[in-house]
Amino acid sequence: MAYKLSFTRVGYLFSQKTQDRIMKKIRLLFKTFIILILVFIVLCIYSYFSIKKSSSPFIYDRIENIPYNKTGLLLGTSKYTRKGMPNPYFYNRIAAAIVLYKSEKIKYLILSGDNRYKSYNEPIMMKKELIRRGIPDSVIFLDFAGFRTYDSVIRCKKVFEQNNITIISQRFHLERAIYIANKFGINAIGYEAYPVGFPDNLIIFAREFLARIVVLVDIYTQRQPKFLGNKIIIPE
Repeated sequence: MAYKLSFTRVGYLFSQKTQDRIMKKIRLLFKTFIILILVFIVLCIYSYFSIKKSSSPFIYDRIENIPYNKTGLLLGTSKYTRKGMPNPYFYNRIAAAIVLYKSEKIKYLILSGDNRYKSYNEPIMMKKELIRRGIPDSVIFLDFAGFRTYDSVIRCKKVFEQNNITIISQRFHLERAIYIANKFGINAIGYEAYPVGFPDNLIIFAREFLARIVVLVDIYTQRQPKFLGNKIIIPE
């Protein structure tokens, strides 16, 4: 009864013609919203699978099959999860970098990651772990401005002057990084770090859809890294 009374009062406030216009606008907004959602879903699917198809041939998961490159690019992540537990993505990438170096598939390592806070430094965390496991300090170079994968890859060329690189990370990450590299004229291959299982992998998988849309926008707009700076020379 209350609902009918309210509706009747609305009818007194607006003419039938005005009510029809309002309803028409509501239906139009709803249709527009549905169309935008569908476009977003299509973009997610297209970006995810086009990047995957383009990059997959350049990814290796067996050390005996991967070609030699002078330089490996190790993409950073936190050493610990938000719950304070050891991060398997971090340790699996470290292990993959060590295998590449000790198998003489790379000679030098660029450690690229986030360094925006004093208390959080991905390159230093990776360096300490690598040295602790026997990798010489002399073969390690630090990139403190790898705030995003996009920045890490482009800086590898523009700052470290490397046009042939082996990127080290998990497969989903490698696909995106190699795609970026190829678009900027870098001959990149990837060595797959051991994957992380459910449920962590499911969360990352969901995020990856959005990350790949952002990559396509970055490449289309030719966005530059946040920082470039002076050249850093890696010996022969």
